[in-house]
Amino acid sequence: MASIVKRGSSYRITVSNGRDAQGKQLLETATFTPDPKRTEKQNQKALQEFALDFERKVKSGKYLDGEKILFSEFVEKWFAEYAEPHLQPTTVANYQDLYRVHVRPALGQLKLARIQPFQLNTLYNTMLKERKDGKAGGYSANTIKRVHAFISSVMETAVKWNVITENPCERVSTPKQERDTSDIHFFTQEETLVFLDAVDAQLAAGNIQLQHKVMFHLALYCGIRRGELVALEWSDFDFEQNTVSISKNTVIVKGKPLTKIPKNKSSVRIISVPDDVMQLIKKYKTEQQRYRLSLGSYWQGNNYVFIQHNGRQMYPSTPYNTIKRVIRKYNEGLSADEQPLSDITFHDTRHTSATLLISGNMDVRTVSNRLGHAQTSTTMNIYSHALKKKDQAAADTLSNMLKRNA
Repeated sequence: MASIVKRGSSYRITVSNGRDAQGKQLLETATFTPDPKRTEKQNQKALQEFALDFERKVKSGKYLDGEKILFSEFVEKWFAEYAEPHLQPTTVANYQDLYRVHVRPALGQLKLARIQPFQLNTLYNTMLKERKDGKAGGYSANTIKRVHAFISSVMETAVKWNVITENPCERVSTPKQERDTSDIHFFTQEETLVFLDAVDAQLAAGNIQLQHKVMFHLALYCGIRRGELVALEWSDFDFEQNTVSISKNTVIVKGKPLTKIPKNKSSVRIISVPDDVMQLIKKYKTEQQRYRLSLGSYWQGNNYVFIQHNGRQMYPSTPYNTIKRVIRKYNEGLSADEQPLSDITFHDTRHTSATLLISGNMDVRTVSNRLGHAQTSTTMNIYSHALKKKDQAAADTLSNMLKRNA
């Protein structure tokens, strides 16, 4: 039976937890503080419920004391009993990497209840200056925010489980950093046309397949992310309305592809597709159907648009490898005085699509919706280079319109 003793304005609850090897009684204690907003009767009822719950946890071995348990020990329980049942597998995998690389070395051997804002600030400031992978400089503010989110989730769970009394993360501010758009790469309009011609040439030479041409066209004309493209199924296309529905994303978790619903609602969208691109997609669909029939029982796929040789879903690294191969082969065939294509990545086709639309006077909200951004401010921040050119063009236009004749 739990012992309840009033101590000032609070109550100390004590429960026997057996005896140690020397026969000494093991006692676990917890503190209950009445809520001043409740009546005396309500607080007494809450006290009895708290004491019963505390005793149950102690007797069942589920009680954890933040003054005794290490942060690393609690995190193991957190992953097993909270994260894995409740969070997305991609989030769990990301948190496991952040914990292994950044958090465990800094906080793992500290008592859970002893972790204070000072240790967290030290960790974040160190991350701003030093990297674990040997690269120069520190980690981005975004990486530090993800580390902070992980620690805060662990601590918040510890509060809910009555292991600690407060979450120290609530008294810590993570560093702020403006998004760096200086590393945004994209094709110019001229380069995009050259690239599409290079795709046709590589297709004719047998170096790539028709599905790769379709993939590049969807990326450039619709700004679709690589994971979204790989996740596409034929049922996502509406050939009557000339649209494609983006409702899934494929990511790599622990070395294996995982297709899931996007976290952000804005990523789920319907995009209009140009008629000539849709005709290309129809042609490829017919080709894939013939290919499927030719494989017979060897076909192991289902309804995916972009596939491997046996019909299974295309691996997420294929788009990147394919665009690099097309650019490399094109540049290798140039003479010394010819201009090579920019060595962009597959994700940069998305940047190309957005930049060309903005440069072509398409309004930012429409571009933002096609890209699946939650806010137009995100689009404006990323593609400020194109917006600055439009702003300068606007200034020049007004200058010409209002210029007085000499």
